[in-house]
Amino acid sequence: MSTSQPPETQGENGRGAKVDPIESAREVLRIEREAIDGVAGRIGESFVLAARAILDSAGPVFICGVGKSGIVGRKIAATFASTGTPAVFLHPAEAAHGDIGMVGREKVVVAVSKSGEGDELLRILPILSDLDATIVAITGDTSSTLARRAEIVLDATVEREACPIGVVPTASTTAALAIGDALAVVVMKERGVDAERFAAYHPGGSLGRRLLLTVRDVMHTGAEVPRVGADASMQEAIYEIANKRLGLTTVVDGEGRLVGIVTDGDLKRILMKRQDILSARVADVMTAEPRTIEACAILAEALESMESGGASPITSLVVVDPEGRPEGVLHIHDCLRAVG
Repeated sequence: MSTSQPPETQGENGRGAKVDPIESAREVLRIEREAIDGVAGRIGESFVLAARAILDSAGPVFICGVGKSGIVGRKIAATFASTGTPAVFLHPAEAAHGDIGMVGREKVVVAVSKSGEGDELLRILPILSDLDATIVAITGDTSSTLARRAEIVLDATVEREACPIGVVPTASTTAALAIGDALAVVVMKERGVDAERFAAYHPGGSLGRRLLLTVRDVMHTGAEVPRVGADASMQEAIYEIANKRLGLTTVVDGEGRLVGIVTDGDLKRILMKRQDILSARVADVMTAEPRTIEACAILAEALESMESGGASPITSLVVVDPEGRPEGVLHIHDCLRAVG
């Protein structure tokens, strides 16, 4: 079957122009990218005020929205909560039937609405004002009723939606969500939420394990650590590499400090250059100043070092103590098993 041409589709019941699905998908992404670029160009003092209001607020930030804006609002609330800012999604219809009692006084309420004219949302604005809430509007119409009644307005206007009839919320929801993400991340940075604190909010699953586990938790230690002296022969080094099965051996000086490593890859490169490998000395062929890591480092840091540090990815790191002595070896397979 030929795959040289992308498939084409027709409208319902075979009517309508033929559609190139690949080009159509790219066009959707182009329109949504343009929407985010437009929003980014309008970020200004109102955004700073919104972030400051959330930072200064006591208690959770409340997010409101109806329909597709409500779905966006739920995601924004989830992002705030997962990055250290307590947040609650408040459905305007439920709020009008008692749930607004959760808000209390002097809270921040982020209201998401493309038109800014939804009846359910507008109905609760006077009550929020009575509660001295700071209303932050994320809206596609900065002259709407919502925008006029809000203390802070974040402009989520888009030139067009990505659908062919121009009404399905696509670019507009992407723009609103991007503003919410930006707001949550800025607040996260201001609060100094680091990887350790972030991990505390995600104790379950691979994400939590990746951020909570340290090198010490999974590294090979003691007799499992391959080790030879700098004056050892390559025959000794090869034996150590094969026996410990970590793809390398550490090379230490007379005081036990790391001075280099010899890896499986080194052996292959040496064999291509010389046939008398067994008579060579380790000090003549080792890699000096190898990449190392401390036992207290988190696994995410170790994986990043293996995958992106230096000229090319590596599969093992030597774990050294403050005096530069090897206290363990971390293999990438151990990391991947640990974060599963």
